[in-house]
Amino acid sequence: MIFPRFGRQPRAPDTISALYGMIVAQARLPCFYRDYAVADTVNGRFDLVVLHLALVIERLTQDAGLKGLGQELFDRFCQDMDHNLREMGVGDLKVPKEMQRMGEAFYGRARAYRAALSTADAGQALVETVTRNIYGGSPASPAAAGRLAAYIQAAVRDLKGQDPAGLVAGTVSFPDPAAIPAVTG
Repeated sequence: MIFPRFGRQPRAPDTISALYGMIVAQARLPCFYRDYAVADTVNGRFDLVVLHLALVIERLTQDAGLKGLGQELFDRFCQDMDHNLREMGVGDLKVPKEMQRMGEAFYGRARAYRAALSTADAGQALVETVTRNIYGGSPASPAAAGRLAAYIQAAVRDLKGQDPAGLVAGTVSFPDPAAIPAVTG
């Protein structure tokens, strides 16, 4: 390597691809679109990928030895979004502007989820956050937003309990969204 990356060794591309693939697979589970009433659109799928990516990166930042992995995972997300934009026919001159918009969306949503999770009433704060960020200000039902908030809290608990060695090896697990009880109003 001509210009070494000081302070960290890059992970094997397979590790990053495996982690990112698990995040995308979770975000694409039909249950979210069927039972949680997330719009099955490009924007809806993007929002769920961003949600899961933000949760995993937040977990990685809690362990000093995993912070570099979080950056590599975000870089993989950016590569995937660039590729998807080009496949959708976005022209070369518009891709950088769209990538900037997507990066801002990621950071804004990640900040909003982090803030909601740190409040005393995280459940209600998450309902408001997902209503704004995933349901575009108006969920199909308040119960759907409440159920998604409960899923996020379960995912955070699961991620906190995951062994750092497993994450470094390219394994991440999420709760089964179908197993999260529906919220009744």
